[in-house]
Amino acid sequence: MNRYDELARQLVAAGKQLYDMQMVPATSGNFSARIDADELAITVSGRHKGRLTTDDIMRINLAGESLDGKKPSAETGLHTQIYRRCPDAQAVLHAHSLYATLISRTDRTSLELKNYELLKAFPGISTHDVSVTIPIFDNDQDITRLADVVDTYMENNEMCPVYLIRGHGFYTWGNSLDNTLNYIEALEFLFKCELTAEGVNTP
Repeated sequence: MNRYDELARQLVAAGKQLYDMQMVPATSGNFSARIDADELAITVSGRHKGRLTTDDIMRINLAGESLDGKKPSAETGLHTQIYRRCPDAQAVLHAHSLYATLISRTDRTSLELKNYELLKAFPGISTHDVSVTIPIFDNDQDITRLADVVDTYMENNEMCPVYLIRGHGFYTWGNSLDNTLNYIEALEFLFKCELTAEGVNTP
């Protein structure tokens, strides 16, 4: 099995896992993984992530151009921005989870996570005694413009591999698909902790 075929299989499995975790309702969310320095495997546009097949995964280059005639997600530019900015990124996952969506719907421009043991799930963090700032970007249907806003922030700030989009969900990335799935699980727990601490009645 070549690398693309293996990544396609892994992305299909990730879709089922995240759907079962209620992270990608309906056709929301999109996933990608790096094939090599110049190519990515990514979910096609408009598919239910809990019912993906390998035919729902396609190849693109780092400019976001289709390499096999299929139509990529409308938010492909947010994936390619991460891969261009972060050469070590091997996977990017975008979830529309309940707690991420709720916590992004405030007036704040960032979320501070502080003194949580679970922050050690993220790269470079070895103690609970740390503060992590997660930026919250305003949603924008112009993906090129939004990707430029994200890229400018990443150029000028050290950050944990995650950002929120207001009323939309979050993007996270890592050096493997398994690690990136772990980040999603950790983040959703932390978002729920913060909402609960703020007095939001979470299920």
